[in-house]
Amino acid sequence: MPSYLGAIGTANPVHRIAQPQIADFMAQALEFGERDTRKLRALYRVSGIEHRYSVLPDYGRANGDYTFFPNTPTLEPFPSVGQRMAVYRRDALPLATEAVRSCLGQVPDVAPASITHLVTVSCTGMYAPGLDIELVQALGLRPDVRRTCVNFMGCYAAVNAVKLADAFCRADARARVLIVSVELCTLHFQKSPEEDHLISNALFGDGAAAALVLAEPLPNGAPSLALQAFHCGLEPDGHDDMAWHINDFGFEMTLSSYVPKLIQRGIRQLTDGLLASLPVQLADIRHFAIHPGGRKILETIETELGLTRQDNRHAYRVLRDYGNMSSATVLFVLRDVLAHASPADHGAPVLSFAFGPGLTMEAMLLQLTVNNEQFAVIANPQEVAVEQAAQLLTVH
Repeated sequence: MPSYLGAIGTANPVHRIAQPQIADFMAQALEFGERDTRKLRALYRVSGIEHRYSVLPDYGRANGDYTFFPNTPTLEPFPSVGQRMAVYRRDALPLATEAVRSCLGQVPDVAPASITHLVTVSCTGMYAPGLDIELVQALGLRPDVRRTCVNFMGCYAAVNAVKLADAFCRADARARVLIVSVELCTLHFQKSPEEDHLISNALFGDGAAAALVLAEPLPNGAPSLALQAFHCGLEPDGHDDMAWHINDFGFEMTLSSYVPKLIQRGIRQLTDGLLASLPVQLADIRHFAIHPGGRKILETIETELGLTRQDNRHAYRVLRDYGNMSSATVLFVLRDVLAHASPADHGAPVLSFAFGPGLTMEAMLLQLTVNNEQFAVIANPQEVAVEQAAQLLTVH
């Protein structure tokens, strides 16, 4: 039997900053002249992002009113890793807790003390005793809850957390797994005019997401996603095109303009690998939850897989309203899929992708269940009757 990804809660910092304001901050911080400032503003305009959230108010302020960066023309002395991690430790827990309360608030029958496993996910900050232990104390989880930390894997890490949760639930029908992803990407602004840094500075925002995974559908019958199959692809040629390194002045993100071409080269193979042993073809899928790593990435996938912008609407909305929040982002997209599900979507397959350093490409096939109805399990196609599979694939 499959496990089920049910309630998803999200949270963002209080500082919601318009993309043009962030562009102006960056131009000033980089001491750009008129020509380079004009180019930078154009980059921000075509990003597909309208607003991003940050734990730092500075991105929406003028020099002289900063609270984190130095109020000097060059922002020197530039904040160290230690200073950035101090902010992470201050703000990660409240944001994560808010996301968890949003998640569990949707399932009042699931008490915090009934959670058996806690999986925390982050690549933008670390400390010990860490976020996992602080969440146990803040949420009233049992002290013997089984804790797993997924750290520093980048934007695809939430998929690995879902894989872990699925394995826990398949091994123990009583498992109740809480996944918590919190990413404070904006702590790691790099004051560099290199193209990689200009791109990453234009994309990333802060956010947290929490998801509940159970061995059975949600007790209140709310829409959920049955976890059916996973597949991972690797494009080693992208080893240097998407990377994440700890340096003296923050975690330095490398995100080259070549990444969409690498995804273009591997996305069809990734999809075929996922669906190869399942009674589902790409043409049968109408619901998609794609990590919006950037507008160009979404457009590239649409071209390669024959999707429309409407097919990708959930990803575009998350990109527009939040930017790229690293690992938390795909959970925001899946939240949108669940929020817009209707009884007519019962049994419909959902295809999800996420991408990160390596270049790693992760894929999941999920299935919508609405009103807690029973439906065929497609994770083991040999056990599915032909008429059940046919019924599954015609419901959208």
